[in-house]
This record gives sequence, C-alpha cells and structure tokens, in this order.
Amino acid sequence: MTLFLYLFKFIINFFYLFFKLFKTRKKITLISRQSNSITEDYQLLSEQLRKDLKDYEVIVLCKKMDNKIAYCFHMFKQMYHIATSQLVILDSYSILISNLKHKQDLQVIQIWHALGLMKKAGVSIVGKEEGRKENISKLLNMHKNYNYIFTTSEACIPSMAEVFGYDPKFVSSVPLPRIDYLKDRKYVEECKKKVYQKYPTLKKKKNVLYAPTFRKEESLLQENLNELIQNFNYDKYNLIIKLHPLSKIMVSEERVFSPREFSTLEMIMVSDYVISDYSSIIYEAGILHKNQLFFAFDLDKYKNKRDFFIDYTKEVPGPIFKTSDEIISYLNQKEIPVHEDSLTGKYVDLSISNYTQNMVSKIKEILNNEER
Repeated sequence: MTLFLYLFKFIINFFYLFFKLFKTRKKITLISRQSNSITEDYQLLSEQLRKDLKDYEVIVLCKKMDNKIAYCFHMFKQMYHIATSQLVILDSYSILISNLKHKQDLQVIQIWHALGLMKKAGVSIVGKEEGRKENISKLLNMHKNYNYIFTTSEACIPSMAEVFGYDPKFVSSVPLPRIDYLKDRKYVEECKKKVYQKYPTLKKKKNVLYAPTFRKEESLLQENLNELIQNFNYDKYNLIIKLHPLSKIMVSEERVFSPREFSTLEMIMVSDYVISDYSSIIYEAGILHKNQLFFAFDLDKYKNKRDFFIDYTKEVPGPIFKTSDEIISYLNQKEIPVHEDSLTGKYVDLSISNYTQNMVSKIKEILNNEER
C-alpha cells in the first residue's frame, strides 16, 4: 500500500505539471465528494457567487468515490479546474488539493459539510479504530494546503482546528449556506408538500425519523435496527429510516418508509420526532425545532473508537436510550415532554440574517486581499 501511494502521488503530480501550464483565470471551483449531484450548500453558494462576482467563472464538481475507476478519470477534470482557478472551495477531504504542488497564488477554503460538531473526525481520530491509520494519513497528507477553514460558530473553532490539524487562527466562524433553507418557512413548506405528494400516508400519523451515523462495523447497528423495526408501534406512528449513504444495511420491512428520492434533511422537515445517535443532523433538527431522541446503544464503545468534542451525556437536547424497547416505551407515552435545546445555539451561530450572502462576503474579502 505504501509503495502504491508513493507511485500514485508521483503520477498525479506529473500530470498536474501539464495542467499548470494553463493560465490562471478569474475562476472559483467548488469540489465535493459528498454527492453525485449538487449539494444544497453548493447550490446556494454558486448561485450567489455568480450574482455577486459576475466577472468570475464558477465551476461546481460533485462526484462521490463510489466507483474508484470513474473517479480517477474525474480527477483529471478536477486538475484542470484547480490549476486554472484563483480559488477552490471544498466541503470534504480532497486527494488532489492535499497532495498536489499548486501554484503559489491558489487559495483554498475548507467549509466542511456538517453543521456544528459532535464526534471527532479527520486528524483528531488518526490512529483510532474509526479513523485512518497514522502512516496512511501522513502519506495522503490529510487536510493539507488549506488557507482558510470555515466553521459554524465561535465555539467550534478550537475543535475544528483539531479536526484539520491547523492553528485556530486559520479557522473562522462562517456558517453553511443551507441554514437559509432551514430558516425559510416557505422553503420548508414546499419540501413538505413534495414529500406528502409522493407519500400521502405520512400525513395521517405522526412521523418518527431514525437517522443513525455511519459505523465501519455495522453488525450491532443492524441488530438494534431490526429490533426497532420489529417492535415499533405502527398504529400510532409512521417510521422513517434514513441510513448513512455509505451504509450497506438494507431495509426491507414494508411498513417502514425509506425513501431514496428525498434527502435526510427533507425527511427531518416532515418528522415530529428525530432519533439519531452521534450524527450532526441533530443541528438541522434543532434549527427546525424538532423533538429529539438519542439511540446510543454503543455509547461506551463509540467513545473508545472515536470520542466526542461535546460532553455527550450532558449536552444532547433529548433523552438517551440504550435499547429499542426504551425508545418504544418512551414514544408510547400519552404526553411526551419537550426538552430544552441549548446545544444548537452554542455550536451554530443563529444570529445571521442571510448565511449565503455572509459566506460570499467572506469569499469576496479573501479575493480582494489576494488582488492587492
């Protein structure tokens, strides 16, 4: 593996030499491997950039690494646009940004794809069971070559600096554009309408969404998920399950809604209760004022495998359960208490009136500083 990675890095840098012969243009390139289609953040951000920076070309490249051969060919497209851009924006780790020798005037912003923070990630879990091996991390230059890192609140800055292995001075509180969608009542109602048109049954009962985080080893998740599905009270509620895109678990129960055509965010909008564990979707749910439950059946093991930035048992905005029976009993109560949410406002800056415009303004400042 080590020899292969050295060879791979040599090959991509060799080809990149030719792409760097092309002239740098007034161009901003947005790169993501979170989805094969444009993400909500990049949709809002690219539209606003085109409006405010009419003399700049804005390119959006979104492709998952689900097919490694196809992704290798896609990397040549990325190389061309990186080599000819003044600015590159990322929402996740980029092999090319971290491992290529770039032109000196290239600026790179990492905006990350998750709201707030919850579990540790990136450089902070290197060597842990849920993280990369230390030698692979070094060979892949994990999260190198960033000039700026954006996060969602001042409270997140020290932790996000740890995620990427940077001094906190490189990190700024610039929350993600998609918060505009979450705070837009009209947009939320339009999304709910689309979901109800496709699944009218969801209007007949209260909806419970279960959206667990990804685990490298899924046998315990599969076991607890099966118990929840088998014993759930379908007379009182609809059960919606949205697994992580990388999960290999299949849901075959006919009474369960597991729509592929709608995102987890869209399903949160039609849900009355959101069950998660260690996923950052709790912040989307918090902004939408949803009642939250936490199914932490492997909490102690997860702490050892990955650990948290927050004080999990004290800060999550809802009750914590270790078994599916506890969750079902809780939901079967006549009156379910509403829990105070002090977490969302701490780790997501909710004071900004227009999040997309706010991020574009920061980007314009960076471009203006570079032109001087």
